[in-house]
Parts: sequence; structure tokens; C-alpha cells
Amino acid sequence: MKEITVKIDGKDIKCKNGMTILEAAKTDPEINIPTLCYSDKLQPRGSCRLCMVEITKGKRKKLVASCVYPVEEGLVVETKTEKVIKIRKMLIELLWPSTQHLAEEYGITSSRFALAQDDCNLCGMCVRYCAEVKKKNVVYFKGRGVNRKIAFVPGKIDECISCEECFSLCSGGYIMNEMVKLGH
Repeated sequence: MKEITVKIDGKDIKCKNGMTILEAAKTDPEINIPTLCYSDKLQPRGSCRLCMVEITKGKRKKLVASCVYPVEEGLVVETKTEKVIKIRKMLIELLWPSTQHLAEEYGITSSRFALAQDDCNLCGMCVRYCAEVKKKNVVYFKGRGVNRKIAFVPGKIDECISCEECFSLCSGGYIMNEMVKLGH
């Protein structure tokens, strides 16, 4: 693959064409872009938007999810603009308590939003892992909108009990808590 240069937070970062902004940023230990729904084990999805950055292409600026946006020659990326910080603060509150590890860094002490459940932020990491890696599709999203939640396919919970690999991806512990509730 062709090597290109992008500018992230004023630094020239050499990376391979086809990488995402997040992958390129990870090559420099001083550049920190927070993530929640990202894992090296899964295909990038960009669903939580916590990795939002501001890019400049030519004279245009826009906000993008760095875990899915591909680098290109001459791209300018800023990870800590006023817009980016404002969005991250809002997301930290919306995704509370899964993002409490970032709260102090962003000056947040609590969420002003009422949360339906405090052990699942609906990031979908468990659903994606079960489908993409295990190819089992035992865990899925049930319902829509405010009624959306993670559920187990009836009769297949034994497959989860014998696997438990997605537990480490779950920042809130929902899957493990549900198994305990179901007596497993």
C-alpha cells in the first residue's frame, strides 16, 4: 500500500493509504482519540461518535467519526477543537456511565439525562462480536427507539454461557448481569 502523510493536531503522520484516521492517530502515542464502540476485533462502525474529529479538506471543514473515515493525502485533522470537545461532552453524558472514565478529563461530574438502564449504552459491541466473530447471532437488538435493548435469542442462551467472549467488550456489564438474572 502507498504511504501518505496526514496532519493530525499539527503533526505530520505517515500512514498507509486505506487506514482510518483513528488507525493513523494510534501510530503516535501523544494523539488520543477516545472510543467506545471501537475494537480491533470488529469492523469499525462509528455508532457511538465519541471518536469524532474535525477535518479540513481544501477550504471545507466537517466533523467525522475517525474510526470509519479513511485518510487521504493532505488531510488535516484536529482532535480537540471547540466543536469536537462540545460534542464529546454531550456524548459522555448521553452514554453515562459507560463513559465515566472520560468524565474527569472533560470536566463532567454527572449526566443531566435520565437513563433507562445504567449497565448498557446500546453500543452493540456484544451484538457485533456474536455476529461478526462467533457467527452465532445469539445476542441481538430488540425493539426500537427508547424501547431498544439487548436480548438473547430464545433457546440459545446456552451458547452464550459456553462462550462469554463478548463480556470483555461490554463496558457496562449488561450481558453478564442478564445472565445472572436468568440464573446462569
